[in-house]
Amino acid sequence: MSDGDYHLDTLNWRLRAIVGEENVSQMEPMSEHTTFRIGGPADLYVVPDDVEEVADVIAACREEHVPYFVLGCGSDLLVSDDGYRGVIVALADGLTNVSVDGEEMTCQAGVTLKEASEMACELGLSGLEFACGIPGSVGGACFMNAGAYGGCTADVLQSVRALMPDGSVQTIPADELNLGYRRSRVKDDGLVVLSATFSLREDDPEDIRARMDDFTQRREEKQPLELASAGSTFKRPEGFFAGKLITDAGLKGYQVGDAAVSKKHAGFVVNLGNASAADVHAVIEHVQDEVDRQFGVRLEPEVRFLG
Repeated sequence: MSDGDYHLDTLNWRLRAIVGEENVSQMEPMSEHTTFRIGGPADLYVVPDDVEEVADVIAACREEHVPYFVLGCGSDLLVSDDGYRGVIVALADGLTNVSVDGEEMTCQAGVTLKEASEMACELGLSGLEFACGIPGSVGGACFMNAGAYGGCTADVLQSVRALMPDGSVQTIPADELNLGYRRSRVKDDGLVVLSATFSLREDDPEDIRARMDDFTQRREEKQPLELASAGSTFKRPEGFFAGKLITDAGLKGYQVGDAAVSKKHAGFVVNLGNASAADVHAVIEHVQDEVDRQFGVRLEPEVRFLG
């Protein structure tokens, strides 16, 4: 048995003591936890029930020198066919509390953006309409400053409560998070978002619903929602649109195995059924090379790669 296996074995028992036997799985297929429906097994898959358990799980991983990855909805993620050697800390099943105080709404990191926007709508609070169709979590939205249809997380985020690299928990105002296009201090400094507070404004629920319905209709018309994907595959290059560049390069429908550039929206690489991570990588690299060759623009993936 290698030193790494020994640490993992010890950690396995420690994690079970923290979160309970039923909340730790071994060799968990990551294809069941990503919107791409792709990914090999993770050594350990852990579901903490509350903020204290999250902190204890991460502290244990660090003490045993075992790599860990904090997972939300797995909506922006491509996991290797070989899986992940380490611990997946899954927040979307445990950290799902929401509280409201006037026009402020606080959501734990595992709450989905769809749930948050629906709840805000029912309460007559406007500001999260843009998020109604983003298939991610509140934690993920703060990590990458998620946005759509002219709105983004930075517009309404008041503060986050985060686990810091030193193990402390701090409340950080949004203006100290360096939020920009698909970037944040959360991402750069390795913070773990535990909850986020949004500053919303009162409005007629019917007007809010109408805006959400409009966004949903536009999304359904233009995006390949019927197929598994990780959303927009590439970041928007300055001065261009990734989808248009890919279309102009003649790459709509380009396919390797069961991974393909969507014929409906070229900005999406989709899983036609049984795509491997290797298939998706091959499509992404070919698209990058062709767009670079034809237009001199190097597309940068928005999708994160794990394992």
